[in-house]
Amino acid sequence: MKNKLVLIDGNSIAYRAFFALPLLNNDKGVYTNAVLGFTTMLLKIIENESPTHMLVAFDAGKTTFRHNTYTEYKGGRQKTPSELSEQFPVIREVLDAFKIKRYEIKNYEADDIIGTVSQVASKEDWDVKIFSGDKDLLQLVSDQVHVALTRKGITDIDTYDPAFLNEKYGLTPDQIIDMKALMGDNSDNIPGVPGVGEKTALKLLKQFGTVEAVYESLDDVSGKKLKEKLEENHDKAMMSKELVTIYKETPLDLEIKDLAYSGYNVEPVSAIFKELGFKQLLTRIGGESNEVEEIDELKFDTLEEIEEHHLVSPSALIVEVMEENYHNAEIQGFSLVNEKGNFYIPTELAMSSESFKTFLEDSSKKKWVFDAKRAVVALGWKGIALKGITFDLVIASYLLNPSESTHDLSAISRREGFSIVSSDEAVYGKGAKRKLPEELELSDHLVRKSYAVYQLKETLEEQLRNNKQFELFQDLEMPLTLVLGEMETKGVSVDTRYLEKMGEELNKKLSTIEARIFELAEAEFNINSPKQLGEVLFDKLQLPVVKKTKTGYSTSADVLEKLESKHEVIPEILLYRQLGKLNSTYIEGLLKVIYSDTGKIHTRFNQALTQTGRLSSTDPNLQNIPIRLEEGRRIRRAFIPSSEKWVMFAADYSQIELRVLAHIAQDENLSEAFQNGEDIHTKTGMNVFGVSKGDVTSDMRRHAKAVNFGIVYGISDYGLSQSIGISRKEAGEFIDRYLESFPGVKRYMEDVVTQAKEDGFVSTLLQRRRYLPEINSRNFNQRSFAERTAMNTPIQGTAADIIKLAMVQMDTRLKEDNLKTRMLLQVHDELIFEAPEEEIETLKRIVPEVMEAAIKLDVPLKVDYEYGSTWYDAK
Repeated sequence: MKNKLVLIDGNSIAYRAFFALPLLNNDKGVYTNAVLGFTTMLLKIIENESPTHMLVAFDAGKTTFRHNTYTEYKGGRQKTPSELSEQFPVIREVLDAFKIKRYEIKNYEADDIIGTVSQVASKEDWDVKIFSGDKDLLQLVSDQVHVALTRKGITDIDTYDPAFLNEKYGLTPDQIIDMKALMGDNSDNIPGVPGVGEKTALKLLKQFGTVEAVYESLDDVSGKKLKEKLEENHDKAMMSKELVTIYKETPLDLEIKDLAYSGYNVEPVSAIFKELGFKQLLTRIGGESNEVEEIDELKFDTLEEIEEHHLVSPSALIVEVMEENYHNAEIQGFSLVNEKGNFYIPTELAMSSESFKTFLEDSSKKKWVFDAKRAVVALGWKGIALKGITFDLVIASYLLNPSESTHDLSAISRREGFSIVSSDEAVYGKGAKRKLPEELELSDHLVRKSYAVYQLKETLEEQLRNNKQFELFQDLEMPLTLVLGEMETKGVSVDTRYLEKMGEELNKKLSTIEARIFELAEAEFNINSPKQLGEVLFDKLQLPVVKKTKTGYSTSADVLEKLESKHEVIPEILLYRQLGKLNSTYIEGLLKVIYSDTGKIHTRFNQALTQTGRLSSTDPNLQNIPIRLEEGRRIRRAFIPSSEKWVMFAADYSQIELRVLAHIAQDENLSEAFQNGEDIHTKTGMNVFGVSKGDVTSDMRRHAKAVNFGIVYGISDYGLSQSIGISRKEAGEFIDRYLESFPGVKRYMEDVVTQAKEDGFVSTLLQRRRYLPEINSRNFNQRSFAERTAMNTPIQGTAADIIKLAMVQMDTRLKEDNLKTRMLLQVHDELIFEAPEEEIETLKRIVPEVMEAAIKLDVPLKVDYEYGSTWYDAK
């Protein structure tokens, strides 16, 4: 069989992949879009080309031998985005996992390596295929060497052989060098002959053949101006030809036989795909099947009658709801697995059986479930109060694997080394094709789910105990999931008419702003079209161009904010966008999710999502209602009590993360400020600027506030400079002075990173973990991100744990005191209740009491509260 060599221009393909895909990062915060695009193309090449030999060539550095000829070579290039540069080491790791040879050599470019190797291979009568996005490589085309050039992104490819090259340009491969010499190359800062583009270069070469022949026959060149340009730039043209010529004698310390490729092993490739979060690619290579025990057949009984001996304790219970949104949804079926056997219970039988309902509501009958909140809410809508849940597989998996993005039963069981259950997607289908299967398939699927829960319970509990996380699981997250289930079922009442009226007002305001924009721009156009907006701002109004994209001018928010002082139309456009988003996302969006039968919004709280332990919410996301604009704050007026003569009561922690930092860091100055009830931002301003309390200006306090909260989130000098509008140097000095003023904080930041490098994770006060595999990475960017995460996760995570504790304890207290008050929402550090007016005095006493005592810190927790007829008035 004839040898086939595939050569890949690593830098070119990575660059193309980076700009072809949106900026992506995995759950560890590592950017992956270039890696994903590169790897996808790599797999396609392996599958389609079946190479016997492979090599990926990279540029070794910024300077090459060509700089000796022309110091400005590649001088006009913009600096590679850090988001791309930090992905090159990861791409190299992917190639190593694939066992594909990679190579770079000082003073030479990837093109030179490819040119040298392709020449050697073609002399030995091998077939060679080169993949790149650089037209310079077309000079290597021959009968044996074909060049695959990306046209758009990384999927649209033209493959050049001599015939196609001639058809496309009317040139031979050698003439590609001459074409580039004449027209130059802006991307490499190759001058060529100014004023000569591709069209003129092709015309000259078709007439004369080479650059040298053009100059030998200069009198025959038509056009006085062109002749003058050529004459004046002879030296540039000849130098350009030298620069664009690929060097085919590169001194390589490898031989062509070293490039042999016999394929990849699935195991190491799967490992890196899992680390990067490439789920689709993992499935594509069959990587999920490794070291997993498959259980093909599982016997079970489909019950026609429910008897007492079926309902023993403990039982693994599945309450199946196919829809993602389980509120008021149909239940597809039930399954039980216990010491008596494996049972499928059809929905009709289950819902009509008094003994089964009694079992579900019996708190003494222990149930082990998958996603307790989902089951509680689904049954709650049917009037059944599910009790007795002592184990939730989702919560256990989340605590043990917080960086995993998937906690479905199939993924959890495979992570634990055996396969008993297929994914829901495999059984029900996806998107428009999603449907309920035949009962035999459905019953088998549900019983397998219960069986998986039954088998995995002890294993995961043991892991939690080994991690010292069982108390976190049992005393916080398990009770919390039931509290959240109750909150979701209760929902929060909404004044529909108020929202509709606000929408009408916003539409009128948007029309007024639109007219103002047209007047200021002296043109009518689609404001929501980036293309049309860009043409008006940068072509018509001649505003300075801040950033360009592949499709034209960038009109993103950050670009417009930089232009805000340049023209009075810009603030109007920014306001138009803000109000437009408010209207579409929050006014119209909220109206769509009000349940007609309750008149309420029933948001879903995500308990097993964020790595810090923070709760989030969906359908709708009530944590993201923008409150910077008054119009945004007014949306909260739509949230009202569900009964007459009731009020909304809101309580939130004051500066909880800074108080947690004071406790964890054991910083005397920070702790003293909180213990004395001082304004922490004024105190920071005094320490950092070396002034007395009365001399702290509003600007000083604003800067101090930014660094106080910035430290919690691992802010950099660049980040601080952007947030408060000072130079990077000033921001760096400001952070240094802060750390000098609070030495305990500085010591904590150093110590927590050192400990994380030893342990591979950081923990909150309640032992919630966040794993940081990149903390010891050789890659600076990955390591820096992990170090910042190590500093801020214990603070943010502990703050999240505290408000969760407060929710569990508040729920208990409300029930113990037989209060009618209901806890409705949790938003960041705030709890929102609805309560009868007569219970307000009690709430003013017990809510701060419970929330401030949720956990014992060395500094006091402080809770502020407000109440009123709407959520807005409770702020």
